[in-house]
Amino acid sequence: MIEQYKKFLQEKAGLTAAEIETLTATLQSKTFHKGDFLLHAGEVCAYAFFVEKGLLRSFTIDETGKEHIIQFGPENWFVTDRSSAYFHEASDFSIEAVEETTVVLIDAAFISRASAVYPNFMRFNEKALQNHIRQLQKRINLLLSATAEKRYLDFIRLYPDLTLRVPQWMIASYLGITPESLSRVRKELAKNNFKPHS
Repeated sequence: MIEQYKKFLQEKAGLTAAEIETLTATLQSKTFHKGDFLLHAGEVCAYAFFVEKGLLRSFTIDETGKEHIIQFGPENWFVTDRSSAYFHEASDFSIEAVEETTVVLIDAAFISRASAVYPNFMRFNEKALQNHIRQLQKRINLLLSATAEKRYLDFIRLYPDLTLRVPQWMIASYLGITPESLSRVRKELAKNNFKPHS
């Protein structure tokens, strides 16, 4: 099942239906149950995972055993460890299914082949990389300089439906704050009639 990925390529990469069928003929999808790991820290990341359905998270664990969520990956998102995949290094991150999740497995050989044959795909991939860097820079800036409230509001902007899909401790972990701090932020926003899903 890679229909969402085909639709994504048609909308974002400017490929024709025939090109997409040829390009994706060898791609495979895989379904993971809630709690399954797609990547463990210490392994080399072999794939970029395109989320057809479900939700992933990538996270790291510090020396005290505390988890720090780096990214969520809902439908139509890519989740991977780019540096591990590109440099063939052990990953610092783990990737886990938060819900039952179906992903398309995209490896470096597919990216290279598609980029060589289809210029539109190459441009799309370059833009995706630049967008990933932009989002990382923004996330670093928010973690270093933004208030907890601003981080939470940006989280809602980026992931508009995830407050209904993940527990509060995961959101707090992503924001770099305690669950208690997140609860205070939500209460203050509620006083001002803020509704995250309106």
